[in-house]
Amino acid sequence: MMSDTLSQRELYRKLIDTLNRYAKAYYVDDEPLVPDAEYDRLYRELELLEQSNLDLNDPDSPTKRVGGAPLSAFESVQHKVPLMSMGDIFNHQELIEFNQRMLNAINVPEVEYCAEPKLDGLAVSLIYQDGLLVQAATRGDGRVGENITENVKTIKAIPLRLTGDHVPSYLDVRGEVIMTRDGFKKWNENALKTGGKVFANPRNAAAGSLRQLDPKITAKRPLSFFAYYVGQCEGYDLPEDQYHRLLELKKFGLPVNPNIKLVNGLNGLKAFYDDILARRQTLNYDIDGVVLKVNSLPIQEQLGFTAKVPRWAIAYKFPPEEMMTKLSDVIFQVGRTGAITPVAKLNPVYVGGVTVSSATLHNEDEIRRLDLMIGDMVIVRRAGDVIPQISGVVKEKRDGTQKEIVFPTVCPECGSAIERVEGEAVARCTGGLVCHAQLRESILHYVSRDALDLEGFGDRIVEQLVSTHKLNSIADIYTLTQDDLASLVLDAGDETKKTRLLGNVVAKKLIAAIDRSRVIPLNRFIYALGIREVGASTARTLATHFETLDDLIKASYSKLLQLPDIGPIVAKHIFDFFREKHNLEIIERLVKKDDGFLFSAGIELTPLKQATSDDAKAAPLLNQTFVITGTLASMDRNEAKNRLLDLGAKVSGSVSKKTTALICGEDAGSKLTKAQELSIRIIYEEEFLQMLKDLEGKE
Repeated sequence: MMSDTLSQRELYRKLIDTLNRYAKAYYVDDEPLVPDAEYDRLYRELELLEQSNLDLNDPDSPTKRVGGAPLSAFESVQHKVPLMSMGDIFNHQELIEFNQRMLNAINVPEVEYCAEPKLDGLAVSLIYQDGLLVQAATRGDGRVGENITENVKTIKAIPLRLTGDHVPSYLDVRGEVIMTRDGFKKWNENALKTGGKVFANPRNAAAGSLRQLDPKITAKRPLSFFAYYVGQCEGYDLPEDQYHRLLELKKFGLPVNPNIKLVNGLNGLKAFYDDILARRQTLNYDIDGVVLKVNSLPIQEQLGFTAKVPRWAIAYKFPPEEMMTKLSDVIFQVGRTGAITPVAKLNPVYVGGVTVSSATLHNEDEIRRLDLMIGDMVIVRRAGDVIPQISGVVKEKRDGTQKEIVFPTVCPECGSAIERVEGEAVARCTGGLVCHAQLRESILHYVSRDALDLEGFGDRIVEQLVSTHKLNSIADIYTLTQDDLASLVLDAGDETKKTRLLGNVVAKKLIAAIDRSRVIPLNRFIYALGIREVGASTARTLATHFETLDDLIKASYSKLLQLPDIGPIVAKHIFDFFREKHNLEIIERLVKKDDGFLFSAGIELTPLKQATSDDAKAAPLLNQTFVITGTLASMDRNEAKNRLLDLGAKVSGSVSKKTTALICGEDAGSKLTKAQELSIRIIYEEEFLQMLKDLEGKE
């Protein structure tokens, strides 16, 4: 409850005023103040209050209307058939109750439903007369909306004229205007570069785009559309059920969501909900639940409507991806390259299926952009497996107790000065390997799977080796003895457990892993050095163009700049790295020399053969680009990537028109959807394994 000290009447008015303010911000101003989950919570509180006290019945209650009022800048449109919203449910018990109401009302053993994803966009009504689009309007308050015809005409997904030899003389089709995730991402990236409008989420991007007074602005926005209902139809006999009616709309050239499905009974409803929830992140558009409709149109008419929602349909909403919580503190972490990253400490909140207590704030500019203060109520967003982030501040919750976030001027780990180079967003500690945090992170990078792959060297072991000064550089790894490791005292990582010695068994395995790493491909060693901006792919590029590490060390800036996929910033990082005396001393201690340098770890670097177009046998996949998605049963994605690279292929992290094929494992994500949209070849695991067998056998 909002407050136990308020009278019912006072509480009632406060709820109404708050919800109406939130609704205006969301529907009219396109600038939401709170997450959807917070609005839903207060709305349900208002409903319960009205149900328990019939005297509380104010005409401006949000429960008496469907949406927001139309903007005065647009002509008002009267809907011939009200454009109703859906009632909401939030758990399986409420789903059981909805299905039981349907069973009781129509007296059948099992109800057939049309199940659809609940799109998170802007509801519109499209009017076609004799096949021609003559009017488009927003939902508004359900009875009166806004005339947005000229803006809607700019959306390529919406036909200006229906297709087919025989079309309705009059058709009122309802649907959702959305902005795809890809379109939203590209728009905001461009807006940040050009100083344009940056949107909070795709839903608000779609709403804001449709409410532009200049259609030319709308035309530039990447909007799409899905039809989901027919309000009225004349001059054409449509099927008498929701599912086949939607399929009929496709014949007219109207887009219909491909995930609609006929399901039977409670089990069918639950299975559909679970399936769409599991695939939520693979879709290229936002959804916040599923819509469940009794399929039969005659039964829909029989059941009718309440004052504001249909009795024959319900929206079963997903767990929220956005929630509101308090920012309790901000700490500053130090990365391998000295990057200072602010991390938000939050009052724990359940969002996106997990409990979140921290979120990255990226850099000082992000803190300033959000206008964030310690003690603020913030909106936390987590979609799928994405790292939680703060997407906004609820400024109206500020009460004067909030404190400014002060970005440190010295490193929190070593006390060295923090420096921010002009033109860079990231501030960095200047302490180098004097900094405990940088040393720890550089060692963890060196031993990681894509680098030297020293199996067993986890966070706790590395932390103890650094803190006890057994490791003061990556080169010191090769001076470790079995006794050094066996006697290492490990924090148990759990207050209920005691500390323990690492022991001889584990120590012996770690020494064996170190010994195995003394012969390593040149590209993996380059990556392991931790040069800024040099990932595994760039390291491979360097190794294919320089036969030895010496050749790379001696390379000029201009020569580096000539290499494919290496720009001026990366080239400078590489060049500067090999001009630093300390780095060369470390390499001297690591790499085997012909003169038998006494203190060398004796690492032998094997060359990576440069693939050319004349070398088809060694590089059969040269000039081909692959993307990997999902989980492979036979190998991890790193192994799959390396085997493709060994065959001359490029491996990209994103699907584009330049992609040759998508390697697809189980639980594939949005990359699969994108590949299908672009008609990119899909190679599933069995075919992929055969391809590797055939090609690797040719070498």
